[in-house]
Amino acid sequence: MSEILTTAANGLAHITLNRPAALHALNTHMCANMIQALLAWRDDPEIKVILLDHAPGTRGFCAGGDIRMIAESGAKDSKEAREFFHTEYRLNHLLFHYPKPIVALIDGVTMGGGVGISMPARFRIATENTTYAMPETGIGLFPDVGGGWYLPRKPGQIGMWLALTGARLKAADCIVAGIATHFMPTEILAAARAQIAGAAQTHDAGRALESGLEALSESAGRPRELTPENVERINRIFALESVEAIFAALEADKSEWANAQLATLKTKSPQAMKVSFRQMREGALMRSFTDEMRSEYRLASRVASRHDFQEGVRALIVDKDNKPVWSPATLEGVSDALLDELFAPLADEWTPLAAG
Repeated sequence: MSEILTTAANGLAHITLNRPAALHALNTHMCANMIQALLAWRDDPEIKVILLDHAPGTRGFCAGGDIRMIAESGAKDSKEAREFFHTEYRLNHLLFHYPKPIVALIDGVTMGGGVGISMPARFRIATENTTYAMPETGIGLFPDVGGGWYLPRKPGQIGMWLALTGARLKAADCIVAGIATHFMPTEILAAARAQIAGAAQTHDAGRALESGLEALSESAGRPRELTPENVERINRIFALESVEAIFAALEADKSEWANAQLATLKTKSPQAMKVSFRQMREGALMRSFTDEMRSEYRLASRVASRHDFQEGVRALIVDKDNKPVWSPATLEGVSDALLDELFAPLADEWTPLAAG
C-alpha cells in the first residue's frame, strides 16, 4: 500500500496521506515522495492548485513524525534520524516557498509533522474533528518543522504558550490562534472539494479559492482555551524573560487556569522547555525561514540522541507508563552552556533544495 497517493488533473494536484495505522505520521519515504511530486507540479504550467488531505475514514490528518524510528536511531548513530529531519525540513521549506496556492484539509489530529506540512498552506480548513498540538516538550523534543518561525508570529504570546505546554486546540481555538483560516463542518467538505476543483480551472485560482472558501466557511463557535480572559493571562505571563519567571507568575496567579498550566508544565522536560523558550525568542528574530530550519536541524540532530528524548519516547510511546524521569530534573539544572552547545552550528549544516 502506498503511503502517499497523488493525482493531477484539470489544474488540481492532490496529495493524500495514506498511513492510517499510524494516523498518517510522516516517515522519510513519505517526505521524499511528497517532495518529488511537488517539484514536478511546481514546474507544470497546467497545475494551478495543490490539495493536501488524508485518506477518508481515519481520524488523523497527520499525527506527526515517526518518533519511534527517530528514538531508535538516536540511541545508535542517529544517521536515520538526521536523514529524516533533513528530508522533512526540505519538504517544509519547499511548501513554505511554493509558488502555487495550497489548500490543507486539517480534518482530524494535526500534530508535529502534520503542522509542518499544513502551516505553509495559504488555506487551512479545520473541522469539528480537528485537534491541533505541538506536544514535543512532553517527549523531550521541541516544536520543530518550522515551529520556531510560525509560533512566535501568532497573536501575542499564544505561540510561546503552545510551545511550552503542548496545549491541544479544537477548531474555534485554531481560528483565534491563526492556525486555521476557515472552519467547515465535515458535511460540507464535499462542497469544498468541488469548489477547490472548480477554482483550479480558473485563470486566477488563488482569488477563486479565496472567495469560494470564504462563502462556504462557517463560524467555529466559542473558543474553549483561548477565551479573552485566558488570552490576557497568556500575553502577560508567557511574555516573561525566562521559563522560571513563567513558572513563578503562574504560581502567583492562583487562578484555576494558572494552576492547570503549571500542572501541565511540571510534567514536561526541563531541557525541552528551555530549548523551546530560546527557540521561540530567537525564531521571532530570524531573518528567513531558511535560517530557522537550519537552526532547528542543529537542535534536532543533537536532541534526538539525548537522554530526555529517549526517556520521553520510552515513557509516553513505548512503555506508556507516562512517568518520564528527566535529566536534568529541574529548570535550574539546564545551563546556558548546555543550550549554547545544542544551538551551535554543525560541521554538516542543513541546506534547502536548490531553487527551481
